[in-house]
Parts: sequence; C-alpha cells; structure tokens
Amino acid sequence: MSDTVKIVAYADQYAEAFRALNEEWIHKYFEMEEMDRISLHHPKEYILDKGGYIAVALFNDKAVGVCALIPTAREGYQFELAKMGVSPMAQGKGIGKKLGQHIVDKAKELGATRLYLESNRVLTPALNLYKKLGFEEMAGISSPYARSDIQMELDLSKV
Repeated sequence: MSDTVKIVAYADQYAEAFRALNEEWIHKYFEMEEMDRISLHHPKEYILDKGGYIAVALFNDKAVGVCALIPTAREGYQFELAKMGVSPMAQGKGIGKKLGQHIVDKAKELGATRLYLESNRVLTPALNLYKKLGFEEMAGISSPYARSDIQMELDLSKV
C-alpha cells in the first residue's frame, strides 16, 4: 500500500484525534489554557456551529493532522487559522503544508478576505510554514493566549 495523504472535513469520528493532536504539541511546549479546553473538547459547538471549519489530514487513513478556521469578531478578519497540529510520527511528509493550503483555500471558498493566526516564536517550523503560505507578522495585537507572542495575517487577495 502506498503512503497517501488525504485532507477531509471534520466528522465526529475525528473528535479524539482533533483533541489529542493539539494537546500533544501544547503539552510539549506550553500549558493548556481554558480556551484550549473549550475548543478541543467542544469543537462542534465552539467552531463548527459558529460557521467554522476543521480539516483533518489522513495518512494511510489514520488522522495525523488537524487545522481549524475559527470565526472571529476581530475587525477586518473573518477567521482565525488555529488548532493546527501534526503528529510527530507524520512530520516531514509535507502534511502541514497540505493542511495549511487546504485551510487557505477553504477560507477563500467561504468568502473570507483576510485571516490571522496566533503562535509562539519557539514554534519555528510552524512559523516557517505560515510564511510559505503568505502570512506576514502583525504588530500591536493583544491575545487571549498567554503563550502567544506573535500574530500573523494573510491577505487572501494576494494568494
């Protein structure tokens, strides 16, 4: 069987993978915050029911990566790219790039004109991926996350 990566829309069967893949990287680098608990344990209510979207990367039919578009009230933006995680066992296969491109394409399909994200400078591979996708650093933005020390934005008309 060949190694294949497929990106699919979230379904309830991926709830555990969505939570576990995000908790894995959060625990590795940071501490869980209340906003993490809410969104990871209630993705349907917190993300999907509000008009958001979650993508799941399958590698040989196993969920190994996730990423979400969360509707935002932040002025000038329609969605936050968030909750992106790829299993360490599946890293290096281009899965993060496929997920990121899928999410950008989905945001355009949903009519978004600009996205933003929040991250941390210790997550160098993630920041490099975001830059490859066209995201640029923003200045002077406050964050609800203690771990966030960088915010980035993407003008979808440029990609």
